[in-house]
Amino acid sequence: MPTVQWDMYEAEVIGYDKYDILSQRGIGHIKEAVRLIEENQQRKIDIHQVKVFMKDANLNDKLKSGNSIGCFYIESPAMRQLLTKLGCDNYMTLVAASSIIRPGVAQSGMMKAYIQNFHEPDKVQYLHPVMKEQLQETFGVMVYQEDVIKICIHYAGMDGTDADILRRGMSGKYRSKIEFNRLIEKFHESAKALGRPEAITAEVWRQVFSFAGYSFSKAHSASFAVESYQSLFLKTYYPLEFMVAVLNNYGGFYTRWLYVHELQKAGAKVHLPCVNISTSVVSITGTDAYLGLIGIQGLENKYIELIPEEVRRNGVFTDLEDFVKRTGVGLEQAIILIRVGALRFTGKSKKTLLWEVHMMLSGKAKPLNYAELFRLESKHYTLPELVNTELEDAYHELELLGFPLSLSMFDLLKTPYRGDVRTNNLIQYVGQTVKMVGLYVCEKTVHTKNNKKMWFGTFLDADGNFFDTTHFPNNTPVYPFRGKGCYLILGKVVEDFGFPSVEVIRFAKLPIVDNPVMA
Repeated sequence: MPTVQWDMYEAEVIGYDKYDILSQRGIGHIKEAVRLIEENQQRKIDIHQVKVFMKDANLNDKLKSGNSIGCFYIESPAMRQLLTKLGCDNYMTLVAASSIIRPGVAQSGMMKAYIQNFHEPDKVQYLHPVMKEQLQETFGVMVYQEDVIKICIHYAGMDGTDADILRRGMSGKYRSKIEFNRLIEKFHESAKALGRPEAITAEVWRQVFSFAGYSFSKAHSASFAVESYQSLFLKTYYPLEFMVAVLNNYGGFYTRWLYVHELQKAGAKVHLPCVNISTSVVSITGTDAYLGLIGIQGLENKYIELIPEEVRRNGVFTDLEDFVKRTGVGLEQAIILIRVGALRFTGKSKKTLLWEVHMMLSGKAKPLNYAELFRLESKHYTLPELVNTELEDAYHELELLGFPLSLSMFDLLKTPYRGDVRTNNLIQYVGQTVKMVGLYVCEKTVHTKNNKKMWFGTFLDADGNFFDTTHFPNNTPVYPFRGKGCYLILGKVVEDFGFPSVEVIRFAKLPIVDNPVMA
């Protein structure tokens, strides 16, 4: 199909409308969850009853507490903190939160101002009467792109076209740098002509400039908040199917193991992949969830599709030999499946299966995948009892899935110490120095105004609950992050609008027990 590329400005001159078509996995989570609920619980869900969802106290309680892992746009550590600090329990507050979480607002200090003003609306100090007139709904803070345009028009006296071009220019979408600079001058000159005090104009411009390039339009924030409520409804009332949908659509904020952890917290019994039961993706029947073959590192795509299809057509595999003959699997791929536990249906230990598969396939031509007219029994050898330990299994899973399922990362620690304080009672220790043990979830690097770096960390305690850390530039180079694993954390507990976190003083990754296979 012939295509022509025009930039946005030429398209506008010609008179064409411009649309940004974006891929959005959050919608995939919702669609897949609705399908799984119908399949697993025989219930049809009307996911478009958003106005009903908005009045649901259970959903709003989850929103207020930041219990939103897996939910589109409201699952990141920063967003969960913001929801908690705002005590967000309604749609309109969520709409505003969806825009003020954007980088420009946070970095300009306006996010903190919004939270403060939200809680104390009678104490809001507006920069100018025009700011009160135009921004009273958002407590004197520019939250949406429309707010920026309104301030350019009503405070600085610009016309609507120039105000919108200026807004777009601040996000780097200007046709001409010269024209953009001319509009900046026009903002200041027009404000001066209206008798606006220069000091106030300078602060208004600082807020406009720091915010406009990253803000959402109100309609954009409103549609994101609708989708957030849909996700939150599914997470609240159908958490098993919802978390399976999140795992199968990828694209979430966190790594895969955390969503598996959330699935377990929701009440599912999560099983390792099994060649007789697993499909390519995660599947759920009742409360039993089986990890999919697609998550096994090193397993070829051909077998990810072939194995479930072979079971569907010709029934389950009866033993290792039946599996090898019907799939035509080679030695290397068979070893991966055995080590990850996918052939445990045989009732034999992994070590026994590894001996058998080596005797069956080592040094021989790969068997052809066809139905046998007569089945010839292979020779069987008597082996001593070969037992696998949980620790060996956990190391296999760590290597082949990226996370252990038989044991937790806390179980793998050399020390039994789990910290003096847990997340549930962290708020009681505000102002005190505490020791905690946390499983690394993620980190975020932020550049300070004096060009130094600081970090924000997110961890799980031994109870599986989240807590957050702040790492200042003077400490972090001495005590850096060292990748995934568990950390011993010494820090001071601080509280911001009811949200507790830990300012790190010292920080060290804890060693885990040695791999018995390598010992």
